[in-house]
Amino acid sequence: MTRPLPVLLALGLGVLGGVAFYLAHLPLPWMLGALCLAMAAAVTGAPVAFPARLRPPTVAVIGVMLGSGFTPELLALGGRWAVSLGVLALYVVVVGAVVVPFYRVFARTDWQTAYLAGLPGGLNEMVELGEEKRADVRVIILAHSLRIVVTIACIALWFRVVEGRAVGALPPVGAAPITLHDAVLLIGCAVLGMIGGRWLRLPAAAFLGPLILSAALHLGGVTESAPPAPLVIAAQIILGTGLGCRFVGVRPGVLGRAAVLAIASTVATILIAGVFALVLWALLAVPAGQGMLAFAPGGVTEMGLVALAIDADVAFVALHHIVRILIVVVLARPLLALLAARFGN
Repeated sequence: MTRPLPVLLALGLGVLGGVAFYLAHLPLPWMLGALCLAMAAAVTGAPVAFPARLRPPTVAVIGVMLGSGFTPELLALGGRWAVSLGVLALYVVVVGAVVVPFYRVFARTDWQTAYLAGLPGGLNEMVELGEEKRADVRVIILAHSLRIVVTIACIALWFRVVEGRAVGALPPVGAAPITLHDAVLLIGCAVLGMIGGRWLRLPAAAFLGPLILSAALHLGGVTESAPPAPLVIAAQIILGTGLGCRFVGVRPGVLGRAAVLAIASTVATILIAGVFALVLWALLAVPAGQGMLAFAPGGVTEMGLVALAIDADVAFVALHHIVRILIVVVLARPLLALLAARFGN
């Protein structure tokens, strides 16, 4: 069991970082501020910790919130989304062809580690597969953790500095007031979604289960409400703190080398995402910013928060990230077997 004092210290730093970023008018302040300060504390050896059991209910809140973006009007867009998901599949192939060899050559890893570190899948799923295949799990954790950090920073700063969008302190989480009836429904989505997601063995189950149930209720017009603003702020602080604490025990030198690799590979992936966002714009007139968020190699939770912050189509963004993770997870085992047979280590 995680001792309470290191957890309280980490969360206190997360709150402090969020407030500091908010007062400085930086993008996504609650999450990015918490992440930066917690990561700095973790790398410098401060006694911080984050219990794994705290993340599921936190991402469940985010999942329910993002599910509120699925409105009945979206059902008419199924054909357009099918085309964009086909483009997404091609994007995943191109990213793999570029980034996996990059990790093989420059990180000097075996092919299985390079595959699991280079493809933009979910962190938990890639780590689980890495342990199963006896890959270098440390490289995988650093690659995906830093990929998410770098992507969040680049995307948030792009929309704030280049496009002048208000990637603000609190995204619009729903115009409808929340009643007791709505609160019961949303809590049910969170609790039953986490249970059902684990039972179905969904990737990122604690997030996807609540999101799917919330989306179903909102698509059906059962409710139009979303979690209240203070709860959303708290969830962002906890999420950012947890991401920062992933770097506990990582020496600055190791982190520095991993950061160089992560920055290079993530920038390449973001550039590829930009090209495919332009393809979506040309084919379907999808706004370039929205397409960029749909393809950006960040976490589905984090990119969904950015989409909310700039008032983009959250459902579109979330669906593409979910499908991206599913594509990588489904193809992982056969492609790993092919790599092992073709190249060995």
